Amino acid sequence: MPIDSGNLALKGLDDLFSTEENRQEEQREQVQQIPIDELHPFTNHPFKVLDDEAMTRTVESIAQYGVLAPLIARPRPEGGYEIISGHRRQYAAKLAGLDTLPVIVRNMDDDAAVILMVDSNLQREHILPSERALAYKMKLDAMRRTSGRPSKENPRQLVGNFETADVIGKESGESGRQVQRFIRLTNLIPELLDMVDEKKISFNPAVELSYLDESQQRDFLEAMQDTQNAPSLSQAQQLKKMAQQGEFSYEKAFDVMGQEKKSEKDTVTIKNETLRKYFPRSYTPKQMEEKIIQLLDAWQKKQQRRNER
Repeated sequence: MPIDSGNLALKGLDDLFSTEENRQEEQREQVQQIPIDELHPFTNHPFKVLDDEAMTRTVESIAQYGVLAPLIARPRPEGGYEIISGHRRQYAAKLAGLDTLPVIVRNMDDDAAVILMVDSNLQREHILPSERALAYKMKLDAMRRTSGRPSKENPRQLVGNFETADVIGKESGESGRQVQRFIRLTNLIPELLDMVDEKKISFNPAVELSYLDESQQRDFLEAMQDTQNAPSLSQAQQLKKMAQQGEFSYEKAFDVMGQEKKSEKDTVTIKNETLRKYFPRSYTPKQMEEKIIQLLDAWQKKQQRRNER
């Protein structure tokens, strides 16, 4: 029986296109339904998962609509999967009672996983200073390992034509110098780093305090608690200078923290709740200020008339 060359050619083309389609399908990332208990946190994950108002809203949304954006995870050698992106969604899904989650599974080495984990979390609207500091350090270390060690002739680590910190800053909308300053915070003892998150210590003084060693930081913390004062930038700079010159001690830290700040000499602060009881609820802060100035002007004129008698 003769072979139909036309059918043979057509069949060959069908096989060719089918194979190419299968190849593309294999390369395309697939979303899998993974049991929630098989998903584990990223090692040393720097971002906190909090039971706050935003989490409550996320739980309510997931309970109603499910998890709309798949997590990204990678297989673990010991079994299960390590979450790269989606820690908050997994936590909220547990609270909502879900058994499985949509996950994109990727095979990634440690450094690539760190970089993706940091980048995916830095897009969040509210990030604590400690989270940003630890995340920047993890990404910086991963990028340096990926790029190799700097040479002795050029000790400043470069990626392309930029320093590593500059690259990270450009991607985050900050200068490389600011990235390095955030990373300095990772040298703080946990108690002081928590105070930065709680806004009990401002960012700039905290950077200066990060140059103190652990023992000096603990002495400073004790002096801060004993004087019930938060450090100003100038006070933190004094303490840093003392530490660098080998003159730091608890007693000197106590003396520095006990100093009256220039801002305390030059300003008078009245708390909002103190003023509110004297004004209608409808008054804005600007209206309150204008009324206070008006009353002070009237009081001053009254005093002048009294003195002229």
